[in-house]
Amino acid sequence: MNDIFYEIQSKIKDKILFDYDMGNATWFRTGGKAKGFVVINNIEDLKTIIGFTEKIKFAVIGVGSNLLVRDSGYDGLIIKLGKNFNQIKIENNLLSVGAGVLDLNLAKFALKNSIKDFEFFTGIPGTIGGAVKMNAGCYGFQTSDNLKRILLLNSKGELKYIYLKELKLKYRSSSIEQNSIILQADFNFEYSSYEEILEKNIFIKSKRKETQPIKEKTSGSTFKNPLNKFAAELIEKSGCKGMKVGDASISYMHSNFIINNGNATASDIENLGKKVINRVKEMHGVELEWEIKILGE
Repeated sequence: MNDIFYEIQSKIKDKILFDYDMGNATWFRTGGKAKGFVVINNIEDLKTIIGFTEKIKFAVIGVGSNLLVRDSGYDGLIIKLGKNFNQIKIENNLLSVGAGVLDLNLAKFALKNSIKDFEFFTGIPGTIGGAVKMNAGCYGFQTSDNLKRILLLNSKGELKYIYLKELKLKYRSSSIEQNSIILQADFNFEYSSYEEILEKNIFIKSKRKETQPIKEKTSGSTFKNPLNKFAAELIEKSGCKGMKVGDASISYMHSNFIINNGNATASDIENLGKKVINRVKEMHGVELEWEIKILGE
């Protein structure tokens, strides 16, 4: 495996870090090591890596806000998009956003330029690439609302624009294939008053601060909301608030959040999630689905 990584390293500019502790790259601040970790700053290096997909596994991550890496680690290459994928610009009547841009930074850019309907990104921890792939949303809005198209690098190493209808974006899902890498999202947009947009931003920030344990080691919403139901409500009604496994617990503030209280392992977090899934199914006949992405064997 390392021989393949050394071969890749000889062909790309960016540096691969070996046996990288993924606890440093996730909001849970725990988990195993990745065989390799690289921050990529150019498309050519991404094309090179995709050429090795028959020999190695790879996963693209954002800021690790929605990620758990199992204690056994990830037997592949973790790719993070670097600063060259962090740009936002207005051109051809579209808002073009690099996949590595923080959701919060898109909301700030929209505010600065009096662009409306991007306020909800203030409430989503993560990057635009992840927001597109998961069709992330909150407070009645979702990423697909204004999305026109995305630019991606597919598993054959081809650059392609994929338009909204082809993406089949649904609640927290899309049809984007596993080994494709989102590089950019282009949004339609409209202007509004700065004051109105600012007011919405402030409301979402304060609501999030009041209702979510954002200062804890957590990873956002743990489970997807089942159809016409709220995961948090089902979890709370099942008596899971405060439930613990090891040093992981269900938040008292918001029951769809798992917290690492300091020394939780990835297994503590995953096993706690499984206990919640089982309890909710027993009591309500509903099987919760993970919203958090789990990597590793």
